[in-house]
Amino acid sequence: MSDDALPQPERLAGAPHPRETARLIGQDAAEKAFVDAFNGGRLHHAWMLTGPRGVGKATLAWRIARFLLATPDREDGGMFAPELPTSLDVPADHPVARRIASGGEGRVRNVTRSINPTTKKLRQEITAEDIRSLNSFFRMSAPDGGYRVVIIDDADQMNTTAANALLKMLEEPPARAVLLLVSHQPSGLLPTIRSRCRTLPLRSLDAGEVAQAMQAAEVTAGDPQALTALSGGSVGGAMRLSLMDGAALYGDLLALADTLPRMDRTRALKLAEAAAARGAEDKRDLLFVLIELLLNRLARTGALGSAPTPEASRGEAAILQRLSPDPHQARVWADLSAETRARARHGIAVNLDPAALVLDTFLKIAQAAPKGAS
Repeated sequence: MSDDALPQPERLAGAPHPRETARLIGQDAAEKAFVDAFNGGRLHHAWMLTGPRGVGKATLAWRIARFLLATPDREDGGMFAPELPTSLDVPADHPVARRIASGGEGRVRNVTRSINPTTKKLRQEITAEDIRSLNSFFRMSAPDGGYRVVIIDDADQMNTTAANALLKMLEEPPARAVLLLVSHQPSGLLPTIRSRCRTLPLRSLDAGEVAQAMQAAEVTAGDPQALTALSGGSVGGAMRLSLMDGAALYGDLLALADTLPRMDRTRALKLAEAAAARGAEDKRDLLFVLIELLLNRLARTGALGSAPTPEASRGEAAILQRLSPDPHQARVWADLSAETRARARHGIAVNLDPAALVLDTFLKIAQAAPKGAS
C-alpha cells in the first residue's frame, strides 16, 4: 500500500504535502545553518526542527532529505570535488526530487502515527513499534553509499516507549544516517533526546511571507493581515483558516462577543447548530480553536492595555478593549481559556452533544464578561 493510500496526519486537505513543497519561505537562517554544517563537515546525526506549528518545519525536513540524497560529499569527489552548495535547493527534475515527490525514494523514511491493525483506525500517538521498524531500514545499505534519512513528524506524538526506543538509536547512531525530528513543543520531549540533537529553530512569518507561501502552495488566500493575526504567523494555520473559511467564522464569533454581556442567543444558537451538523467535526474543532484564540486575545488586551495588532477582523480592537479593560479582567479571560480548552477536549472525547457543548461554552463566556461593559 502506498503512502498516499493511508491517512496522512501531517497533511492538510487541500494543500500540498510537505514533501511536494519545493520552496520554503522565511526560514533562510535555519537553512543556512544546516548548509554551513554540511559544508564544514559538522553534519550531526540528529536534528530537531522546532518552532510554532505550521511555519514550515516539515517542509524544511523534506528539503533537507532531498538535499542530502542529491548532493555528493566533497570527500567522495577526490581532486574533482564539487563546489560547496550555497542552499538546499534541488532542481525539480532531479531524479531524487522526482522520487521523493512520488513517494518512491527508498532512502528516506517518514515516521508518523500509524494504523492500528486491530481497529483499522489511525493511532493517537507514535508507538515503539513505529520507531523500532527503523532498525530494518538502517540495516539496509544505501545503493550509492550515501545517506539514509528519517523524518519523524511529529516527534511530540511519541509515547514513552517510542521515545525510549528513539533514544537508544540516538545513543548508537547508525552510520550514514540522519534523523530529522519535527517538534512543535520540544520541552515535552525527553531531555536526553533533546541533548543528542542539534536544534534548528524556525520563526513565525509576517503577513507578506504568509501570503507569499500561500500563493506558492496555490491556496486561495483572504486578507493576509487577518490570516496572519489569526494563525500567529503560521502558514499551515493560515491555509487551514483559508480553506475552511476560518476568518469569516472568527468574524461571526466576534460579532457574538460584541453582544456581551447580554449574549445574543439567536447568534449563539446559529453558531452551535453549524458546528453540530453531520460531518462538521472539522468546523466544530476549528470553532473551539477560534474561541480559545479570542479568549487569549482578550487576556492580552487587558494585560497590556491595548488590543493586539493587526486586527484579526474589522472592529476587533474596540470589542476587545471594551470586554477586557484591565489586568483583573485579563486574568478572568486567561483562566476561562484554560478551562474551555480542557472542557472542549473532554467533551469531544466522551462524545457530548456538540451543540450543547458549544452553547455551554458561550454561556460561560457571557458569565465571565464584565457586567458594566457596554
